[in-house]
Amino acid sequence: MLYPRQSRAARALLGWRQEELAQASGVPRVTVQRFEDGKSDPRVSTRDRLEQTLEAAGCELINVPGRVGVILHA
Repeated sequence: MLYPRQSRAARALLGWRQEELAQASGVPRVTVQRFEDGKSDPRVSTRDRLEQTLEAAGCELINVPGRVGVILHA
């Protein structure tokens, strides 16, 4: 499951703006913005698309009890 802070961190590691994540995933930029700002909780399918896009770009999302993070594989 993708968390807002993971999305922001992954974009930072990739050097992507919200617009770039939106274009790559097919998710509207406003949806990315509202998700990352914690103003909305998008559908599971939307989160999945964002997560798959970030993973395809080389990000590994870490979700273990007590730890949430991102690793960029070059």
